[in-house]
Amino acid sequence: MKKLIQGLREFKSSYFCANQHLFEQLSHGQKPRVLFITCSDSRIDPNLLTQTQPGELFVIRNAGNIVPPYGSTNGGEGASIEYAIHALNIEHIIVCGHSHCGAMKGLLKLSTLEEEMPLVHAWLTHAEATRRLIKENYSQLEGEELLDVTIAENVLTQIENLRTYPVVHSRLYQGTLHIYAWIFDIDTGEVMAFDIDRHAYISPQSLLPESELDEELLTPLPPGCALPNMTSSTAANVFSNMLSDGNPSPPSVQPNYPFAALSTEQADRIYRGSHRKNGKKHSS
Repeated sequence: MKKLIQGLREFKSSYFCANQHLFEQLSHGQKPRVLFITCSDSRIDPNLLTQTQPGELFVIRNAGNIVPPYGSTNGGEGASIEYAIHALNIEHIIVCGHSHCGAMKGLLKLSTLEEEMPLVHAWLTHAEATRRLIKENYSQLEGEELLDVTIAENVLTQIENLRTYPVVHSRLYQGTLHIYAWIFDIDTGEVMAFDIDRHAYISPQSLLPESELDEELLTPLPPGCALPNMTSSTAANVFSNMLSDGNPSPPSVQPNYPFAALSTEQADRIYRGSHRKNGKKHSS
């Protein structure tokens, strides 16, 4: 506790004083434009990760970045989603998973949790669709590779759950809401974003329209911290090769979640409306 109290003193004397005008504005209300849904894991900090200020992100956190389907529970997730979209007019939602996720490790051995952690067991049943998908489609994987695929697929499953909310369904139909799937890799500091057209997790800037790709985003990161050299064409070519035999099986190695083994139908079902309307892709 001493460290936390020292932190409070430092916040007040340093950060707050330097940004007092910002907090004066925030005292009159909030106008975030992004709902960020992520895990409660202590290693994930949405504002640190995105380098955003207080007031810019509306955050929902829980074990496994899970979104219970509409009507399955009256918990805080549903209320927060509804408030964020209806009251705050949020236009962008990010569901962000992360590497080494303990909740996903638990999901892979769900039957062993019921006796010792019954509440965790009950909570993870909201990710049953992920567990079943992994069990029936990835039986050839094990260890870290299986965990990585589970993390990647779970983010997409939770987006599918998110779409069951009436307020989300309505805004997607209007084309005023956009949903994104991210994965944060703790080991490398990389964030990968899912792209429906490539059926792959790629660098987020690759999804931006050319009009938004300014000089800063096109400048390579310093040596030692650069993202993998995975261009849009490279991602598309690799995934095309994976599908050349008509079987969308995952590659034998998936470093940093570059690919999600989704069929065209599954990807379209999950993302229909979030990036597309009337057959046209929305820029965000």
